Formats: sequence, C-alpha cells, structure tokens
Amino acid sequence: MFDDIYMSFRTSIARIKPVSRAGDYCPFCDRKSIYEEGKVIREEHPFMLVENKFQTLEHAYQMVLIESETCDNDLSNYNKEHLHRLLQFGVRCWQEIEESGEYSSVVFFKNHGVHSGGSVFHPHMQIVGLNTIDYTKHVYPHHFVGLVIDEKEGVQFSLSRYPRSGFTEFNIVLRDFSMLSYMADYIQVAVHFLLNHMNKKYQSYNIFFYRLEDGIAAKVILRAPGSPYLMGYSIVQVPDNQQEIIDRVQSLYFSTSFGENTT
Repeated sequence: MFDDIYMSFRTSIARIKPVSRAGDYCPFCDRKSIYEEGKVIREEHPFMLVENKFQTLEHAYQMVLIESETCDNDLSNYNKEHLHRLLQFGVRCWQEIEESGEYSSVVFFKNHGVHSGGSVFHPHMQIVGLNTIDYTKHVYPHHFVGLVIDEKEGVQFSLSRYPRSGFTEFNIVLRDFSMLSYMADYIQVAVHFLLNHMNKKYQSYNIFFYRLEDGIAAKVILRAPGSPYLMGYSIVQVPDNQQEIIDRVQSLYFSTSFGENTT
C-alpha cells in the first residue's frame, strides 16, 4: 500500500559515485570522456542530456542534463541567452520523455550545494523516469498558492504560503508556454536571492519542476539541515516574516532591471 512513495536505493552503486567539489577533477567538464564512455541522449551545445552512469534507483531511468562546458558559472549568474535556452532545452526534454509513455511519471529537478542532495559541483539538472511511481499523486494545488512578488500574463512568481518542506519556497507557475523565458528569469531571481541575500551560510538550493493540469510549475527551495519537525512528524514550518522577504526581493530585483545585473 506504500509502493507509491518508496523507492529502492542501490547503496552499492552509490558508494562508487564520484563526488566533486570546486577545484576537483570534474567528470562533466571532461566531454571527451563523456562521448567515449557515456550515452548522449540529446545535445544542443553547450547543453547535453546524458545517461547517468550511476543508476542508484531501482525501477527508474536516471539522466543528467549538463548545463555548461565548465564549472565556472551557475544558474544565478548565467546571461539571459544561456538561461533562456537552458530552460527551453530542459523543459523540452522533460516533456518529450513524459510524452513517450514509457514511465508512470518523469521528475525534473536541480541540486546545488552540499545540502541539496547533489554529489557533483558542475552545474547540472536531472531528469528521471519513474517506472512505478506517479509523483503527481502527491502534488496538490495549495502547494503553489503564494504571496505574489511579481507576475506577467501567463506566469506568476510568489512566496509559498503552504510550502512542501518548510520555511522559504519560491513558486513560479507558468500557464502560457510562450512566457517560458519569464519563468526562467523568475527562477534566476529566486536562486540569486537565496545565494546572495537569504542565507549565505549554506549556499544550497533545489529547483523542482511539476506538471500541472494547465501548465507547469517550479519551486526554488533553500536547503539547510533538515527540520526535526518535518523529519520526525511531517510538520511544516512557515516563517512569520514572509512580507519582509517579499519586500526585499521586490526592492532588489524589480525596482531596477535584474537583467542588467546578470548579463
């Protein structure tokens, strides 16, 4: 009765996965080895979707989306062309794998930093086809209800009133796919704010993408050591200074053009 929320993790494979930090040898920078040893599923320079050589999950197919040729940049400081093309490439790959019908559901997410669940420093995302689990059964409309920070017709940027994991979660909800570049801009604002203003100590975040009935959504989540209330009791904490956070984001990024600061 619990098969729709538990996945078997292959610990023997996890033990041999590479772990890289800034300055280490990076397997994602070594594109020659990727071509020789890996399975390239799709490439649109400089982006690559490749088979994950370390399939740690049973009943799943794990893929890695490599975002750049080097470790030097991160989503928080990509120029606009790179940022927009990256999200277009990632969403297109995610949608096509979903539409293939091979999986019960397909998850699309990004790890950044030691508290995010990632093991490789190089900027990358992951797309994972789940054979038996439908993640959408555990996603509810209220998860994307938030206090609006900014919005355009067809896309909204908000601070979640009902976070899934607690504390600070930014929602970006897209209803009109022609506004995908604005979604990318909002994601970048959220990531930049978390890394540079919200909590410089942990320098970790996740981005999770979700399929909605009439569009897609992303959550940008600050990662830090887990709350005991969440871990032990599934009690989610919501900060009492949400309006202060909204005011800071608006004053930093929407009183002037954020794009002028990130190109």
